[in-house]
Amino acid sequence: MGQFYERYTRPFLFQREPEHAHELAVNAMALLGRFRPLCRLLEAYSNRGLTGHPVECLGLKFPNRVGLAAGFDKNAKAWPAAAALGFGHVEIGTVTMLRQPGNPRPRVFRFPRQEAVINRMGFNNDGADSVATRLSHQDGPGHRRIPLGINLGKSKVASLDQAVSDYLGSFARLADLADYLVLNVSSPNTPDLRKLQDEDRLRALLGAVTAANNARREQPGKQRKPLLLKIAPDLTFSQIDRVLEVIEEFALDGVIATNTTLERPEPFGAVGQAGGLSGAPLRKRATEITNFIARATHGRLPIIAVGGIMDAAGAAEKLDAGATLIQLYTGLIYRGPFFPAELNWALADRH
Repeated sequence: MGQFYERYTRPFLFQREPEHAHELAVNAMALLGRFRPLCRLLEAYSNRGLTGHPVECLGLKFPNRVGLAAGFDKNAKAWPAAAALGFGHVEIGTVTMLRQPGNPRPRVFRFPRQEAVINRMGFNNDGADSVATRLSHQDGPGHRRIPLGINLGKSKVASLDQAVSDYLGSFARLADLADYLVLNVSSPNTPDLRKLQDEDRLRALLGAVTAANNARREQPGKQRKPLLLKIAPDLTFSQIDRVLEVIEEFALDGVIATNTTLERPEPFGAVGQAGGLSGAPLRKRATEITNFIARATHGRLPIIAVGGIMDAAGAAEKLDAGATLIQLYTGLIYRGPFFPAELNWALADRH
C-alpha cells in the first residue's frame, strides 16, 4: 500500500500547494471517522500481528508505540479515525487560548529530494473554546480507542509576561477532555515562545500549570492529568540538563523530544525560507537528544520521540535510544496513510 501511495497518490497531492494538500488529508480522515464499522476493520488490520499487550506509559495504555504528532489535526476534526490508520495515540493542536489565523501564506514548503518540510504555520487554530466544544461532542477520556493528547501553546498576542495566564486558560478549558497534555514551549514560529525554555520562565510556567493540575485532585469528579513538556532540538545539552532539572522539580510526567529545528544543514543553507525544518534531516539530532535525556534521567522519565522517522529503522532507532513511544507527521506526508500500520508490523516484536 505504501508503494501505491508513493506512485499514485503522493504525486497527485504534491501537485497541490502543501497546505491545500494537508487540508484534503484532514478532511478525508475526518470523513473516514464517520464510518465507525469501517474504522474498526481497518484498526484490526493495522494492528494485526501485535501481541495484544498494550504499552503502559503515563498511567495510560497504548495499543502500540506509534503516535500522530501535533500539527496535523490542529482543531480535533480528524483524530477519531487515527486508530484506523494504525496510530496508537494522537496529539491534537497546537491549541492556543485565543483563536488565531497563523502566519501569512504560503507557510509550508516541501523538499522531496531531502524528504523534508519547512513550516512557519504560527499556531493557526480555532482556539481553546472552539476545540473544547468540538471535543465535548466526541468520545471522551475512558471511552476512546486510543489516548488523546492535547498540545497547548501561547497565543501570539500574549506577551511573555502574560504567557502563564494564557497557558492556564487553555489548561482550564481543555484538561477535562484530554488523556494527557503537553506544554509546547519550543515551536520556532511564535515570537519569543522559545524563551519560555529559559530556566526562570520555565520554572514559573511549570509551577503554575502543575499547581493547577494537582489542584484537580481536590475537585469532585476530576483527577490530575499526565503533563509533558515539548522541547526544541536546538537546545544545547547543558540547556537540556537545566530543563530536566526543572521537569524533575515539578514532577512532570514526561518529555517530547523534539520539535522542528531552526538549523539549516546542507543543502538548506541557501533555501531562504524561515520556519521549522522537519523530516529526514532532523533524524540524527532528535535521536541524540532522546538518548541524552534517557541517560541523564536513567530511563526514569518517559520520552516520546519525534523527528525524522521515515522508515522502520528510524522508528527502531528512537526506541533503542530510550523512547517509550514515537510520533510522526512529516513521515506521513512522504509515506502515506498506511505508514503507521507498516511501522506497527515492523515493531511488533517489541510488544
